[in-house]
Amino acid sequence: MPTYNKLVRDNILEIIKAEGLNYNAKILTSDELLVEVKAKMIEEANEFMEAAEKKEAVEELADILELIHASLGAYGVDFEELEAIRKEKKEKRGGFDKAIYLIEVED
Repeated sequence: MPTYNKLVRDNILEIIKAEGLNYNAKILTSDELLVEVKAKMIEEANEFMEAAEKKEAVEELADILELIHASLGAYGVDFEELEAIRKEKKEKRGGFDKAIYLIEVED
């Protein structure tokens, strides 16, 4: 039996059961969830980085967005609050629309 020890999507257990397989799983506390979401976000970010095709890259971005929503739930913050913070930061420091790549700064 393969060992995964990682956060999975909500319907995975039903999919495993439908395939006639047995599993061992647990429900995480909010603190445990945040630890696992952070680890899963790194995993998904690496998959996004390695994605060669647009469709694959967008699917990885969707996974990252789903993890953001899970994080917000664990923190008790709604998406609108996150979006307000994003807009405030963009107003003060800008976004990434201009694709600026800083090489160095002389002192």
